[in-house]
Amino acid sequence: MDPLHQFNIVPLLGIQIGGLNLSFTNSAFWMLITVLLAYGLVMAGSRQRALVPGRLQSIVELGYEFVAGMVRDNAGKEGMRYFPVIFSLFMFVLIGNLVGMLPIPGHFTFTSHIIVTFFMAVCVIIGVTVVGFMVHGTHFLHFFVPPGAPKLMIPIMVPIEILSYLVRPISLSVRLFANMMAGHTMMAVFVGFIGLMGIFGIAPLLMVAVLTAFEIGIAIIQAYIFTVLTCLYLHDALHMH
Repeated sequence: MDPLHQFNIVPLLGIQIGGLNLSFTNSAFWMLITVLLAYGLVMAGSRQRALVPGRLQSIVELGYEFVAGMVRDNAGKEGMRYFPVIFSLFMFVLIGNLVGMLPIPGHFTFTSHIIVTFFMAVCVIIGVTVVGFMVHGTHFLHFFVPPGAPKLMIPIMVPIEILSYLVRPISLSVRLFANMMAGHTMMAVFVGFIGLMGIFGIAPLLMVAVLTAFEIGIAIIQAYIFTVLTCLYLHDALHMH
């Protein structure tokens, strides 16, 4: 089996409007499933608000405090105004990474597609840029002037700073996409070895078990990194240099 077959986008409901293909695909389906799972988990875990929390409530509270601490540490207290957006982003990326590992037919990891991660990264950069202008007005443009830079160097430094700022969506998106795609591809390769090697397939089977645990860790870490970088970009917009 082609290890890249799992990344194929397949239309589930064909929709053509004019010359546009607006089909509902397997990628869109699993994004919808991810949103529903995130919403259901948070609502179910926060519904009872017991003094002695159960397992589900403990998981939700742990996730809430984890992201809240991340925002406070990296974006400052002012960043807590944007906590709902950042928490939603973290849950979307985390669950999106994990649902692609479910052992069910048709599972799909939409975070393994650069177009998805790039769109999320662009939304993040546009969002923090808007916040920067809302907080500082046109003074936010001074963000692209390095503090203490000699005046003669400003015409050179400013384009470099702007380019560095515009590259952020690329670095943010490629990191998530590359890790998820590479991990799933490697797992698919070893799964293929299991069938080819027959009774000797125990070695790749053990490797798949190890890679599965490793991939779960990567899924969590990548959601954390994506969210931390978002908080750092928000910090830049709120506090500038």
